[in-house]
Amino acid sequence: MITEFKGKTAVLTGAGSGFGLECARIGARLGMNLVLVDVQQDALDRAQAEMEAADVAVLARKVDVSDAGQMESLAAAVEQRFGAPHFVFNNAGVGSGGLIWENSVRDWEWVLGVNVWGVIHGVRLFTPMMLAAAKADPAYRGHIVNTASMAGLLTPPNMGVYNVSKHAVVSLTETLYQDLRLVTDQVSASVLCPYFVSTGISQSHRNRPAELADEKPTQSQLIGQAMTDKAVTSGKVTAAEVAQKVFDAMTTDRFYIFSHPKALGNARSRFDAICAAENPPDPFVERPEIGIALRAQLRA
Repeated sequence: MITEFKGKTAVLTGAGSGFGLECARIGARLGMNLVLVDVQQDALDRAQAEMEAADVAVLARKVDVSDAGQMESLAAAVEQRFGAPHFVFNNAGVGSGGLIWENSVRDWEWVLGVNVWGVIHGVRLFTPMMLAAAKADPAYRGHIVNTASMAGLLTPPNMGVYNVSKHAVVSLTETLYQDLRLVTDQVSASVLCPYFVSTGISQSHRNRPAELADEKPTQSQLIGQAMTDKAVTSGKVTAAEVAQKVFDAMTTDRFYIFSHPKALGNARSRFDAICAAENPPDPFVERPEIGIALRAQLRA
C-alpha cells in the first residue's frame, strides 16, 4: 500500500478527462510527479497546463495506448525522467454498443485495442520497472490500478464488445494481483469497476479512428448510444468522487473499487446462477420497463 504520495510518480492514461484527469488533480494536490497520457491532444494540453499551474513536475505525451511501440517509447521516457513510477493508472478506455453480431472486425479491434491491449501494455512495461525498484529499495511501494467496469462483472445486452473487453480487464487484474503476491509485498494492484459515471466515455466516437468513419451505425448501436448517454448524464456519482476512491484503495491495499456498491446485487444474481448451473438471469429484473422498451425498439 502507498501511504505517502508526495514526490512519488504517477502514470495516468486517459488523463485528459474523467477518472484520469481527476486522479491527476488529486496527485497534484498531494505533490506527485505526473505523467499525463491521452490520445486527444487538446484535452491533453488543457490537463498539462492545469497541472503545471499547480507547480508539480509534468511529463505529457500523446499516445495511442493500443500501440506497442508508442507505449514502449512512453515507458522509456518515464524511466528516464522520473525512474520507476509508484502509481500506474491504466485507465484509457472507449465505449461501444449494439448487438454483438453487428460489430465489425474493425470495431472489435478498436475497442479491444484500447480497453485490453492498452492495459496489457501498461502492465507488461511498468511492472518490471516497479519490481526492480522494490528489489533495490525496501522502502519502495507501488500500485497498479486498471480501469474495468461493472460491465466486467455483468453481461448487459446490446453492449457485447465492451463487456468482453472489461471482463478481460477484470481477469487480467485479478491474475496480476495474485502474481504480484507470489513475488513481492511491495507492489500491489486494484481494479476499478465503475457503473454509470459522467466521464466522457459515452462520447468515445470523438476519438474513433478515421478508418471507421465510413461505417454507419446500426439501429441497435444508435439505441445503445442513446441509452448510455441518458444513463451517464443522469448519474449522481462524480468522476472526482471515484478518483478519491482510487487513492483510498491504494492507501488500504483494497483490490475491488466500486463506484456504485448497490449494483453488486446484479453481480450476485449472476454468480448465483453460474454456481447453480442455471441460465443467465434477466438483466432487467429490477427495471423491467427498460427491458420492455429495448425489446420493442429492437423488434420494431
